[in-house]
Amino acid sequence: MRTVVIAVLAALAVGTVLLLATGADPLLAYQAIVSGAFGPDGFADTLAYVVPVAGLATALAIPLRAGMVNLGGDGQLVLGAISAVSVGLGTGSAILALLAGVLAGGAYAALAALCENRFGVPLLISTLLLSYPAISLAGYLVRFPLTDEGSSLPQTSQLPDSARLPELVGIAVVLLVVAVYAVVDARTPAGFETRVTGWNARFAAYAGIDRPRLTVRLLAFSGGTAGLVGATVAMGFPYRFIDGALITPQYTWIGLLAALLARANPLGTLAAAVFFAALTSGGFAMERATQVPRELTAILQAVLILFLAATSGLLRKRGARV
Repeated sequence: MRTVVIAVLAALAVGTVLLLATGADPLLAYQAIVSGAFGPDGFADTLAYVVPVAGLATALAIPLRAGMVNLGGDGQLVLGAISAVSVGLGTGSAILALLAGVLAGGAYAALAALCENRFGVPLLISTLLLSYPAISLAGYLVRFPLTDEGSSLPQTSQLPDSARLPELVGIAVVLLVVAVYAVVDARTPAGFETRVTGWNARFAAYAGIDRPRLTVRLLAFSGGTAGLVGATVAMGFPYRFIDGALITPQYTWIGLLAALLARANPLGTLAAAVFFAALTSGGFAMERATQVPRELTAILQAVLILFLAATSGLLRKRGARV
């Protein structure tokens, strides 16, 4: 906790220097970020942004707890969304659509785990590269078999009323996922095995923990969670899948930053995701108030992670090994 506070303060100090260098008032800029994120005009946008960011952060934190990095959140998110919309359009059932999203994301992420176990392909590479076929497949489906004939945009038709989700359901789903993750992490043998592997993979192997099996299980749950988030977002307003809409906001990368900041702790990851979502949402208000580009908030996020790594001693340990 102490290292996080130090990292946040250091990032704010760097942000203050950058704002002063551009001639902007730092106090006014930070006030604009807070009011833009939590004020009456921006709070709804922040909530809408929190759902995918917190959901993806939790999805990526699940394997990260064991020291495994899933970089395929984009592909699993998109595959879950297009699968849910396809099933929703065909059956009109919201439950079946959500189930399709979970299964699609989970199975696709488990494929990356099998690539590591059978062929030795590192998860960092397999999860990242598997994202591109998934995104391309969704782009093809939304332009041809599932396209909205009455629109020139690459998007599907709107879901029927029975397959739509109210906006608050997305928040409830994310909170439920975080609660389940927290209970499993703290109270079950599976959570203990995951944490032990994260502390020391060699010791976990000596203790009899089956790493290949654990890898498949964690990646399946991670991908299933990402698929569920994609399904939830696509089944909410505007109740259709729009090509590129889930990729452009960079939910996966912001979620990964949140999981890294919290070291994959379930509640800490949720808090960090809300922080990053508010920072990103408030960046638009800062740009309007001070004319400072909202990309400054992305710089703050990167600086925050760098300071966190430095203060936790990670960089020093790596330097000692070299």
